[in-house]
Amino acid sequence: MIHRYRAGMPQLSYTGLSENWLLKECGHRHWEALAAHAGCENPDFLDSNGNRSYAAFTAIRLQTFGLDAVTENDAFEIRSTLCRTGAVRHFSTHRIVRGDTQIAELSMSSAFVTRSEGHDNRSVARAALAALPGEVSPMPDQVVEMTQLGKRLRSGERGAMPDLAPSTSEPIEFLPCPNTDFNGADLLYFASFQAFVDRAEWQRHRFAEPPVIASRSLFYYGNVDVGDMLSVRVIGESEDERGIWHWTEVRRQSDGMKIADVTTEKRWRRR
Repeated sequence: MIHRYRAGMPQLSYTGLSENWLLKECGHRHWEALAAHAGCENPDFLDSNGNRSYAAFTAIRLQTFGLDAVTENDAFEIRSTLCRTGAVRHFSTHRIVRGDTQIAELSMSSAFVTRSEGHDNRSVARAALAALPGEVSPMPDQVVEMTQLGKRLRSGERGAMPDLAPSTSEPIEFLPCPNTDFNGADLLYFASFQAFVDRAEWQRHRFAEPPVIASRSLFYYGNVDVGDMLSVRVIGESEDERGIWHWTEVRRQSDGMKIADVTTEKRWRRR
């Protein structure tokens, strides 16, 4: 599937094409592609018990090659593909192309989930969709790599990011806002995690010239209810003449559970 865009204020940020917008848009494209893959007119999925089920992202990897080159009124495309990788798992790839040049690639892995207890987001668990159509494809190499890294980060293995120096930064707390950070399924939106990490980075550094995203990986393990605080803590960080790198974990304060790991690479912007 190919979708065409012209960059305007919703698609742009201070440093070029907005990473947060791109995550949201490709997340929507993933959701629409799930419906098409299942032969559904609308993306309305029910689990085997008849409960509403949603595709929750478990891992995302973004690699960029010049998002800061995109300016107002520039035309670009998002070229998306999707395959089924398990009973309730899917994987999509989104290539962002400007002219004849690919400027980013976003890989997204999802699993269908449902709540086991009413509106309790802490009860979100893997759903069973016995009637889900579509053949299961061999696991792409990107999925295997993302899964392996996610397991190492979740366990807190420092060797997963060997080039980062241990950080002494204090955790930064956030209270997610229901009007901006949660989605229509009443879940903390996957793109909000990226926003929290960037806000925490900005609070720590306040660069004279904000760096440009080069790559980011996000691994999701849980969710929060409205009113639950988040703690965002840098595990490791390094900086040199090329840019800045860091590994950040996100925990919910109600029970201390780690609900996400995020690795970030940014390069200095020269204008």
